[in-house]
Amino acid sequence: MSETPVFDLIIKNVRVVRPYQDAIELLDLGIKDGKFAKIEPNLSPDEGKEVFDGKDLLGFPGVVDAHMHIGIYQALDRDAVAETKAAAMGGVTTSLNYIRTGQYYLNKGGSYRDFFPEVLALSQGNFFVDYSYHIAPISATHIDEMQMLFEEYGIGSFKIFMFYGGYGLHGLSDQQNLFLMIQKEERYDFAHFEFIMRGLTKLRELHPDASDRLSLSLHCEVAEILNAYTKIVQQDTSLTGLKAYSAARPPHSEGLAICIASYLAHETNCLNINLLHLSSRKAVEAALMMQTVFPHINFRREVTIGHLLLDVDAPTGKWAKVNPPIRPRADVEYLWQAVRDRQIDWIVSDHACCAAEQKASLKDPNNIWLAKSGFGGTEYLLSGVFSEGSKRGMSYGHMAELLSWNPAQRFGLSSKGDIAVGYDADLVLLDPSETFVVRAAESESQQGYTPFEGMELTGRVKTTFLRGMRIYDREQILGVPSGRYLNRRSK
Repeated sequence: MSETPVFDLIIKNVRVVRPYQDAIELLDLGIKDGKFAKIEPNLSPDEGKEVFDGKDLLGFPGVVDAHMHIGIYQALDRDAVAETKAAAMGGVTTSLNYIRTGQYYLNKGGSYRDFFPEVLALSQGNFFVDYSYHIAPISATHIDEMQMLFEEYGIGSFKIFMFYGGYGLHGLSDQQNLFLMIQKEERYDFAHFEFIMRGLTKLRELHPDASDRLSLSLHCEVAEILNAYTKIVQQDTSLTGLKAYSAARPPHSEGLAICIASYLAHETNCLNINLLHLSSRKAVEAALMMQTVFPHINFRREVTIGHLLLDVDAPTGKWAKVNPPIRPRADVEYLWQAVRDRQIDWIVSDHACCAAEQKASLKDPNNIWLAKSGFGGTEYLLSGVFSEGSKRGMSYGHMAELLSWNPAQRFGLSSKGDIAVGYDADLVLLDPSETFVVRAAESESQQGYTPFEGMELTGRVKTTFLRGMRIYDREQILGVPSGRYLNRRSK
């Protein structure tokens, strides 16, 4: 034994998967001070204070789940504990969460100067993975606070929910000012979206060194289309369940919203645009069309694991209600083709834990219109992409790009997303041959159900490391919450 071990931990015998690399090498990983310090074959065990055998498993970079909603349906501090345990069991080591003022979340309106410190206080000591937030400017005053949010808290990513101005979170609504907790005379509409974009452009001009990391994400659906089609579909008794909900929020609403958002981005010189959770062929085609029309805009395109694994015939029905809706199988296969063709930039969970007793109406439990929108699934993100992506010929390196590298790069996480010297030692060991059946009862999530129930997946997470600490191993969460807040102001 050497007198002074070089590394805090050596993980031996890992088949390392890296973004943009096809070769899978059997390597040892030397970790010191939470970083990868040396990566090569046959590191001497004597050089490590601790040695862990990776048993020739695949080693993926820790997953960056760039679209989650911690604290939407239950108290943020409690939600963070349970749902990031679920994240850890799925190989997620970084959680980026969308949050806003208004109903749900903290159920408060007002200034982000008052609101966001409370979010951070509730988060501290409750995340099992590293975390940060994307913020939605809901009121006009929030636009003026974007500079403060970036300069003081490193928030460089903002969001617009395009349908909120005239449609509810779960269905028809004519009380949007109450829902958003904004003044009666305020409007959450296209003009507001334009001014958010102008605010972000101004912020990029103030911080040219960070301009690549300042971006705007959009949930693209048009309220007027949703309102009209919901009324039509609700009168059509031949449509029920997920098929009815998909028809009530038709794909061309996504396509139209994408076109509007893209033109506004062009008009305002808002150059970094993220088109979230594209659910349909029409949405992807509109997104690609807008990239051609506005080549100077740096678009990124996102899909969720829910839209890749589920379709309108899913036997779990109401549990799979989400916005935008789960689509027919033809759309699912089109999304997978877009993934394979590298027309999609990252895959996420859109995890929003909605407990069973909240999700479905007690009086009419099978009524899709009364069910709440959203569900969890971060724990199946890596396995779902691995299982179905492998069937479709995706390389492991491409999976690492979509799940780790690309979102880390877009959202200013310079120490995340790769297995390389100097990067955070975030690592997932995955058994590529182990097949398992999804059971909600086996998840760490407090949701109590899953729309993926009964689905067979191949590729199971065995161990998750966060900055060199084992946080999940042998089907057990280890230790206490040790996730850190990621301030993304500087690289």
